[in-house]
Amino acid sequence: MSTESILALIVSFILSALLVHAAIPILHRLKFGQEVRDDGPQAHLKKQGTPTMGGCAFLTALTAVGIVLGIRHPAVWPVLLLTLGFGLTGFIDDFLKIRKHQSEGFNPKQKLAVQIVFTALFCWYCVMSDSVGTQILLPFTGGKTVNLSWLYIPFCFLAVLGTDNGTNFTDGLDGLCASVSIVVALFFAFAAEKLGNGAAPLCAAMAGVLLGFLLFNAYPAKVFMGDTGSLAIGGFVAGMACVLRMPLFILIAGLIYLIEVISVIIQVLYFKKTHGKRFFRMAPIHHHFELGGWSETRVVTVFTAATLILCLIAWLAL
Repeated sequence: MSTESILALIVSFILSALLVHAAIPILHRLKFGQEVRDDGPQAHLKKQGTPTMGGCAFLTALTAVGIVLGIRHPAVWPVLLLTLGFGLTGFIDDFLKIRKHQSEGFNPKQKLAVQIVFTALFCWYCVMSDSVGTQILLPFTGGKTVNLSWLYIPFCFLAVLGTDNGTNFTDGLDGLCASVSIVVALFFAFAAEKLGNGAAPLCAAMAGVLLGFLLFNAYPAKVFMGDTGSLAIGGFVAGMACVLRMPLFILIAGLIYLIEVISVIIQVLYFKKTHGKRFFRMAPIHHHFELGGWSETRVVTVFTAATLILCLIAWLAL
């Protein structure tokens, strides 16, 4: 990792830790507490009222560092803007949850509509950009690419929306989304440097802000990131993958995100098909393991370790 990326990680970590620490009492005073699902694990009921929207703090740190990096590296801007766009979507969703005192803010159609707008803008940038275009890297081919032409547009939409919602579903246990995403961000940092892309320091900065946030989000969490954080992380992962021409690598490095969203789809379809029966004990799948007797920390450890192995495989695929 370059000196610039290491510095970005360190500065981001310190800034994020300070901002999250300062934000927790403010979120308490504003009564921005988490609304817990009634049908979720009973152990989660004690989390009711824990400050949420902590993603605002680490996104502020990422934005500050990202603006400085963007002066030298233009490749930073599209990813940073997509990250903030999805972060804004999550912020509105979180705010509505708190205002309504329920576990749902946007309805699914409203959330998807806003996500589609930001995805369309990002997709337009990719297609029009000489540095991105419609070519993507193929894993395990020694750097070969394929030009998707017009198929790139629906492919980009699928990659961005799928990753963003998968990341959102991963945020359900103390420290889970942050831990998994730190590993993914570091993978893209190394990949970007190998490919000579100037966005590498932003990847390191994302890892840094999440490490700073994890100080307060690890079990037992003192603050949650909310959709503000999880949707922003999803936008970052998908945006960085597309800018690096590596969207297919999300299927490897970000497989946990994919499994989370697929588990929800399976659960919903099976529930409707069988008129009320469940395929998993609960979806997303991390709750399935939790209800099977795993502790939150065990689920987080296993999922993070699995992501580390998957990222090593993705590195070999590169």
